[in-house]
Amino acid sequence: MIAGSVPVMSMSVLAVVNLKGGSSKTTTSAFVSHVLHEQGSRVLVVDADPQGSALRWQETANWPLPVIGMAIKNLHRELPGVVGERFDWVVVDTPPLEEQRGIVMSVLRAATHVIVPVAPAPIEYERLDDVRRAIADSADLRLDGQPPLTAMLLTRTVAGASSTDVWREAMVEDGDRVLQGSVGRLERFSQSYGQAIVGASSTAYGDAVRELLGMEVAAP
Repeated sequence: MIAGSVPVMSMSVLAVVNLKGGSSKTTTSAFVSHVLHEQGSRVLVVDADPQGSALRWQETANWPLPVIGMAIKNLHRELPGVVGERFDWVVVDTPPLEEQRGIVMSVLRAATHVIVPVAPAPIEYERLDDVRRAIADSADLRLDGQPPLTAMLLTRTVAGASSTDVWREAMVEDGDRVLQGSVGRLERFSQSYGQAIVGASSTAYGDAVRELLGMEVAAP
């Protein structure tokens, strides 16, 4: 193994990333991991945020899939030894990029897929530049020299609001992959923390996972 290289893992690693807190990262991580579990995959959730929200949610709601805490800056090196061959997917709930860049960059070094949850609002759109740069920068630290497959997921959308299409088009014009589906501003999601998650595959998160997995790896 060359100096600075990362151990090769056979499973897929999906990171949920954004610049700030309060951007639906934990909710997205929770529902996405349950979608994959419901589809028959062996799923591990990694809580890489020092706040430990995913860990507390799992403990409160008794999830049918395991969650471990790994809020460390060398996660890309430690994860293969922790996971072994026991899982098909690892879903990583990351801390805010602006607060814990070292942790997030380590996660990006290990990630095969990235979902960026973003609300259709000017301030959320402006923050995407920092996220894009971090993902692009991670390519230089990876063995393949390529960034992970990344897609934006519009969240907290309002039915019939023009803002969803406006900001979707803006991101597409910027060259982003943007998932066609969107996650509405619904009580099911906003009040879900601490509750059991059932039927995740039938929600917008199920559509998002299916679309993400059907995407080509080639850059848009």
